[in-house]
Amino acid sequence: MKDGKTRCVAIDDEPLALKQLEAYINKTPSLDYVAGFSSALQAREFLVSNSVDAIFVDINMPDLNGLDFVRSLPVRPIVVFTTAYSEYALEGYKVDAIDYLLKPFSLDEFQRAASKVIAQSDLLRKADLPVSGKEDSIYLKVDYKVVKISLSAIRYIEGMGEYLKIWTEDRDRPLVVLHGMKKMEERLKEGTFMRVHKSYIVNLEKIKEFSKGKITMESSDFQIPVGDSYRVAFQSYMDSLFSK
Repeated sequence: MKDGKTRCVAIDDEPLALKQLEAYINKTPSLDYVAGFSSALQAREFLVSNSVDAIFVDINMPDLNGLDFVRSLPVRPIVVFTTAYSEYALEGYKVDAIDYLLKPFSLDEFQRAASKVIAQSDLLRKADLPVSGKEDSIYLKVDYKVVKISLSAIRYIEGMGEYLKIWTEDRDRPLVVLHGMKKMEERLKEGTFMRVHKSYIVNLEKIKEFSKGKITMESSDFQIPVGDSYRVAFQSYMDSLFSK
């Protein structure tokens, strides 16, 4: 978001339709028009190196249609599809589009869809905010949705390149999120979570056992190694438990 506004791109191979989208975005105070493209291929090239919050994209386009275009994006913004064919609505929702505009649509219809975009954008922005000492949950982007996760339910976090696996008590499988390890470390409550390895952050309250340089977490037999760079800080924490 820029200055509190939701940054948007419009994509339509029809010049008049593209101009209409630009005009409607500019008439909506909470939206910021970034760029317009008459080709999905051009838009994809732009989005590789530029981040936006939302896209308004036509489905029926030559070279690459809107559905395949959205599926091809490694990181998807919020999506609103526009098309003259109502039979594409279901397909649009299968790729997590937040809304669908059937051409021709009015400014009022556009702004009703825009209100959903703005609300979702606000939630996603909240998912990037740090957790204060008073909060007991964190919001994260998971599969293009915002998920609220209780901090007390997190057992440990595993880093995998640009992604994180978040293992919680209430799920059999980890939540996979596109998030940096360092940024996550900064967001979590100090004193409750500790980074113990370049690839692991643990919930200190969920430690079951520490032996021979490895941590065993509650409800799991999986052992987490303590890295050399983190050994002194972690050992200091463990020593402090015996002085209380």
